[in-house]
Amino acid sequence: MDNIAGTKSSLTWAVHISVALLVILWLFPTVGLFVSSFRTADQISSSGWWKALFPTEQSLVVRAAGADAQELQNGVYVIEGNLFTGENLPEGIDMSAWGTSSRDVGAYAPGDTAELRRGGTITVEANGDYRIESAEEIGGNRGQRVFVTAELPPDFTLANYEQVLFSGDRTDSMAKAFFNTLTVTIPATIIPIVIAAFAAYALAWMDFPGRALLIAAVVGLLVVPLQLALIPLLKLHLNIGIGKGYLGTWLAHTGFGLPLAIYLLRNYMVGLPRDIIENARVDGATEFQIFTKIILPLSFPALASFAIFQFLWTWNDLLVAKVFLIDATGQTTVMTNQIVELLGTRGGNWEILATAAFVSIAVPLLVFFAMQKYLVRGLLAGSVK
Repeated sequence: MDNIAGTKSSLTWAVHISVALLVILWLFPTVGLFVSSFRTADQISSSGWWKALFPTEQSLVVRAAGADAQELQNGVYVIEGNLFTGENLPEGIDMSAWGTSSRDVGAYAPGDTAELRRGGTITVEANGDYRIESAEEIGGNRGQRVFVTAELPPDFTLANYEQVLFSGDRTDSMAKAFFNTLTVTIPATIIPIVIAAFAAYALAWMDFPGRALLIAAVVGLLVVPLQLALIPLLKLHLNIGIGKGYLGTWLAHTGFGLPLAIYLLRNYMVGLPRDIIENARVDGATEFQIFTKIILPLSFPALASFAIFQFLWTWNDLLVAKVFLIDATGQTTVMTNQIVELLGTRGGNWEILATAAFVSIAVPLLVFFAMQKYLVRGLLAGSVK
């Protein structure tokens, strides 16, 4: 009954469910990274990103006014004020507990009075109003530290992006790394496409001795790990004077990307109608004219498909950049390497790491969604006759 026209087999529903699950698994961390990039460090540490739209209970450390704010009232030295004033916190905060020691941040309820170690007492209300009293003059330049547990409303900020993109500190700013990554990625995507297109046309439509061996060599190079060639290739680059720079990195990415590019484009071009090429030759068109005016326009899906792969692989690359783009001053640091440095210098600042990571994946996402319609067409081209 599954084969009757107009009905769907159970396998179809299983495929749909599997695809939906894969999409959810892919979107879950991406959306979480995006939401976390707009949250503060306190919010990230206190609740998950899925609670970003709801109030969260957080532990805050605030200070009362110092000794210079004390007044003598009826023989008692008094310091009064509000703990939340000047703390860049939203208005209308109601605390649920407070304390004077980090060992017990919720020792007292709002309205309770606590004894201070240096003498005197402190009373804190739910809205943050406090009153410190002491029979003797209060000393010390810094105010009393108070640990507050309160429910804060949702808060989103662009400060993380300002710090990551526009900070003058080399360890924080990713603006320079962003343009460095573009400098590496764009040529490393265009150069192998240009070379592979010529090579694929020759292997698909031109007869010459050794063509079958070249095709076999291209297929064999697909399974060679790039790690095997890193050190020998780096030594070659250093010997000829193109190491430690963009040129060596472009050539390395070109060499590692060419086997897949030639294989993909050749399979596509060989599936194009032979009559078109033969008619063009009969009309007197040269091989270069056939390639530029017929083959390239018809091969756009395959070119776009490889461009997506090469762009994503080059943009997200760390290993090749670490080996071939050596720079102690940080002037040619790419984004993946910059994130690694942030993990070392700001390992506890999750808001900075989330923002830097999302900035890094934003461009590949745009490229993928803009050209995804060509991806499957290019990959499946030449698979059937």
